[in-house]
Amino acid sequence: MRPRDAQRLARLARVDPELLHPIQHGSAQAQHDLLGLKLRAALVRTRVNLINAVRFTLKSLGHSVRNPSSESFHKTVLADIPADCLPVVQPLLTVLAQVTEQIKGMERDLVQRSKRDYPATNRLQQISGVGPLTALCFVLKIGDPQRFSRGRDVGAYLGLCPRRDQSGGTDKQLRISKCGDGLLRRWLVSAAHYVLGPFGPACALREHGQRLTGTGSSREQKRAVVAVARKLAVLLLSLWKHGTDYEPRVTAPVMTPA
Repeated sequence: MRPRDAQRLARLARVDPELLHPIQHGSAQAQHDLLGLKLRAALVRTRVNLINAVRFTLKSLGHSVRNPSSESFHKTVLADIPADCLPVVQPLLTVLAQVTEQIKGMERDLVQRSKRDYPATNRLQQISGVGPLTALCFVLKIGDPQRFSRGRDVGAYLGLCPRRDQSGGTDKQLRISKCGDGLLRRWLVSAAHYVLGPFGPACALREHGQRLTGTGSSREQKRAVVAVARKLAVLLLSLWKHGTDYEPRVTAPVMTPA
């Protein structure tokens, strides 16, 4: 914290302590587990950069590679490229294999830890698109679901609400604020992409996003994804806070007379 900010907060506390909201610190174990999630995310970004480097190198040599999953990319390259190109990319492929094994090991450990120490994650995974790591990150970042008196406040806490530009008679709606934890926000957006994608099951979340898609333009699709991610965060908080089970609640089609 900057000295000027600290001085301003101290002056506010002298005038009226109720002007300041108490800060809630997570436990040491929660901080440790959250660091594990962030380190795994860093390894995933490293693997993406290595894969791109291998692709660029092979393309410059006149060879293209299939687009398999990231976990099996190094195996696919070994099976597809000619033997004379192998010495060029072999060091990167070796590192890729090691990074992939590290990611798998960290993921297994985090999933086991979420089942053992954070039982609320099992309830959150009832929603299609929400995996164990997303549920664990949500539980670790929120900490206590009772801290939000209104469920919709969690959207603003995670930076999924649009900023406002209010001046005089104008009230413009800008891009989302992107406050809060960026990793959790990315995972919620990824879950929203799954809900709206071709494999997403029929549910109220999917119907909500489809209504916002409109003409299907790129801008409207992005707004729909963010809206579904924001509604997903509110739903996750509600399931956790009230201890209820998830019900998709698909709207029945309207029957038109023949």
